[in-house]
Amino acid sequence: MKVFITGGTTGIGFGLCELYLKEGHQVGICGRSLDKLPQGYIEKFPNLKCYEFDVLDKESFKQAIADFSKGELDLIIANAGISGRKDATLVDFQKAGEILNTNINGVLNTIEVGLMEFLPKKKGQVVLIASVAGLVGLPWAPAYSASKAAVLKLGESFTISLKNKGILVTTIASGFIDTPLTRKNKYKMPFLLTLEDGAKKIKKAIDNKEVLYVFPWPMKILMYFLDRMPRCMYRFIMGLNLVDYSGK
Repeated sequence: MKVFITGGTTGIGFGLCELYLKEGHQVGICGRSLDKLPQGYIEKFPNLKCYEFDVLDKESFKQAIADFSKGELDLIIANAGISGRKDATLVDFQKAGEILNTNINGVLNTIEVGLMEFLPKKKGQVVLIASVAGLVGLPWAPAYSASKAAVLKLGESFTISLKNKGILVTTIASGFIDTPLTRKNKYKMPFLLTLEDGAKKIKKAIDNKEVLYVFPWPMKILMYFLDRMPRCMYRFIMGLNLVDYSGK
């Protein structure tokens, strides 16, 4: 099987890359810098191809997919994304724009290049990595929450739109996973999973062709409860600032 993973040089993308490589699949990854990979990693796996570009660079993306797949792509995972400083009182609007651009348009580019491979043969699977943060509007991460909410809805819409085209869409909404991205958080992260455990759960959901996978289950219950409560009650509870997310 041929698998392509965006943002595969670190974090969840790298964890998934390792799992697929160990099973003997041909894996392609991309990142803005391949220097994030462990030294000698590329030479260690003959079934790994690495590409250095930004997912917002659509032309480089198309060239990389064409070079890797040779018309035989089976699975593409839209994992690349960024976040900003979680601050309960301040918003860096420039950073917010970058988050929305990368996390939404980068996913759209991934879907587009994937469909260029999948539609002609009416076969393939697209995976979108979202977050439980997309289930509610987190006051300390407005752009991140909004971007992941968009990814969740993109997944829902494309699942329906592509069903009769023979293309599967799986959307992943994870809680906290121990990655370089989450290590920047200065607050306690409930139900934190190791990268290995998180990647294994995600891969199992992909293998099982689940439409939407929200995990871990305690976080799923918590976020679904927050999502479904009256919004005036949600705003009141979150406005209490019971947790200092600023890291000060």
